Amino acid sequence: MNVHSFFDAQSSTFSYVVCCEKTSQCAIIDSVKNYDPASGRTDTKCADEIIKYIEDNNLNLQWILETHIHADHLSAAPYIKDKLGGRTAIGSRICEVQKIFKGLLAEDDFSTDGRQFDHQFHDGETFKIGEIEARVIHTPGHTPACITFVIEDAIFVGDTLFMPDAGTARCDFPGGDAETLYESILKILALPDDYRIFICHDYGSSSRKEVANMTTVKEEKQENIHVGANKTKDEFIKMRQERDATLDLPFLMIPSVQVNMRAGALPPQEKNGVRYIKIPIDVL
Repeated sequence: MNVHSFFDAQSSTFSYVVCCEKTSQCAIIDSVKNYDPASGRTDTKCADEIIKYIEDNNLNLQWILETHIHADHLSAAPYIKDKLGGRTAIGSRICEVQKIFKGLLAEDDFSTDGRQFDHQFHDGETFKIGEIEARVIHTPGHTPACITFVIEDAIFVGDTLFMPDAGTARCDFPGGDAETLYESILKILALPDDYRIFICHDYGSSSRKEVANMTTVKEEKQENIHVGANKTKDEFIKMRQERDATLDLPFLMIPSVQVNMRAGALPPQEKNGVRYIKIPIDVL
């Protein structure tokens, strides 16, 4: 198995291409489509880098995977699928997130059964990338629909865990819960110590200016500032709730959710042929 990472500086997001070297089949995890909220313009620079890598290495795209509905960047899944094929997939509890935001955004005609995605993974489900075995662990808490992909000795955790010096995901989004996140993290930390953990976001730290994207289960258990060194559930919940109360809304949350709950598709055109992002006033 080969893992290649791509970094989007605007959203501090890592995307991954996971390849079965024997069959040249591959999967993309957490792709990014760039968006400028000041102008409402999108661009595909990050997605095009991934497409070029796949084409240059003569790979065949099998899966376009999402760890959850991201609140900090748009998914490039439809754009990539149009160029390379592949099946889009996300966790089966996507329906819960869709229902939350359908109500908030008054999207009366929007279907909340997850049909926008080609496949919905259930907890414990297994699948293949070429001949590589992969399985899904349901890891809610940041959002109800978060999942983790375990692909051989590589764990793709989305926003559930960050680098050890950065801690864990916030839990104050609609449907998030600190106690649930703690239990989800324990599932990840129960995996073998030498398994590699690939994170979705890194912003550097006071002691580490350069971004990083890979750690291990052992390092997280020993050194994670939020859950390492046997911190208790009560300690974690108190810390997480107090910290979340100080955090601003993610810069791109409002456009990101509206696009990503549609599997990366933009909102439908209005009668004048223009697409719009809705902004709820005095709600979030």
